[in-house]
Amino acid sequence: MAESFPALPTADWPYLQILVRLALSLSLGLLIGMERERRGKEAGLRTFGFICLLGALGGALGTAFSLLILALVGMLTVLLNVQALRVTQGTELTTSAAMLVTCMAGILCGQGHTILPAAVMVIATALLAWKEGLAGFSMGLTESELRSALLLAILAIVIYPALPVGTVGPWNLIEPRAAWVTVILIAGIGFVNYILWKLYGARGVVFLGFLGGLVNSNFTVIELSSRVQPSSSAFVESAYRGILLATTAMVMRNACLLLILAPLALVGSLAAFVLMLLTSMALVLWSYRRRDRPSGEEAPQMKLELPFSLPLALKYGAVFLLLHIVGAVTQRQFGDMGFYFVSIIGGLMSSASAVAAAATLASQGSISPTVAGTGAVLASFTSIAFSLSFVLRKHNRALIGRLASAMVYVAVAGIIGMLVWDTVHPFMLHWIPQLEGKAG
Repeated sequence: MAESFPALPTADWPYLQILVRLALSLSLGLLIGMERERRGKEAGLRTFGFICLLGALGGALGTAFSLLILALVGMLTVLLNVQALRVTQGTELTTSAAMLVTCMAGILCGQGHTILPAAVMVIATALLAWKEGLAGFSMGLTESELRSALLLAILAIVIYPALPVGTVGPWNLIEPRAAWVTVILIAGIGFVNYILWKLYGARGVVFLGFLGGLVNSNFTVIELSSRVQPSSSAFVESAYRGILLATTAMVMRNACLLLILAPLALVGSLAAFVLMLLTSMALVLWSYRRRDRPSGEEAPQMKLELPFSLPLALKYGAVFLLLHIVGAVTQRQFGDMGFYFVSIIGGLMSSASAVAAAATLASQGSISPTVAGTGAVLASFTSIAFSLSFVLRKHNRALIGRLASAMVYVAVAGIIGMLVWDTVHPFMLHWIPQLEGKAG
């Protein structure tokens, strides 16, 4: 009589699919293992390759096997640290954490994920490879810089979700979340710019004008023009380039705000912004070709103030809300011309807030995207003229003459861009429906 045995559990795996998962896990393990091997660690290329491959097998087998393999890798990290302590090398906490992350990424690969484990492993490898740079940057942080970073995180992560959704108020003119997004966006641009300034330093007029213009173009113009004496030609060339670069950064920042907050509004003003940028950059390049910088002139130095603080956030928020409310009311009462007037006045206070207010009104449907784009260009014009007023106070004819001509060229380029759009826009409205009909 033949004995009967219970059938063992089996699983039919699609061969190519499992092979792809294992190959992905192996490549990711070798990526981080290569970095550890280069630093001479005990756990290197092969170890991390095996760990990620083992995690992929556990992920393919199921949850129970995944937890078992994760526990085994945890025991391996304990043995690694015990061995390191025996040879008086200290603990390998970073390598141990990398091993656990690698195992989890392998499990995700085994479960069929692709983008997520790849992104995690690339980030983990970057953290290991940038050890010196990250350590140097963190040690160089001051207490005020750290407080500003925490404040920015609180405003973005803690306060924003608590704000009410939609419009509030008797006339539905205020949208708290839209105002707060604008505050965070403008402050974030300044904070990133401050980090770049801290990493690369003030390397002459290029960084001074451009990076300073991203934070506050008027402050940069005041700082540069203050170094020019009324009857001296010293520093005129550097101040000229720096102010032009600050203007370039201001125009680029306003265009980016439109792109992020109301992309359709940028379509109508794209030609104006592009021509203004090209003109200002061409003038800067032409100034380098002149090569008339006086010998012995030192590169300008300027210490940027901390780009994010609570007063700065309140200023941007108050200006944005004021322009948003006044712009909506004047547009309802006086039409587009009323909104244009508010945009021009708003450019004197803050062109970034004026552009953000115009973009928000367009995204809410209060004004058309074309009107919002035109208002953003007008606010940029006002900011350029306001910056030039600071230069006029220095009574230096050489600088005033060159900058006045340059600003006129930039403004004319913007006006030409607006006229081009006004000419092309009707034809686009006429041809787009016909093209859609033919495609259908």
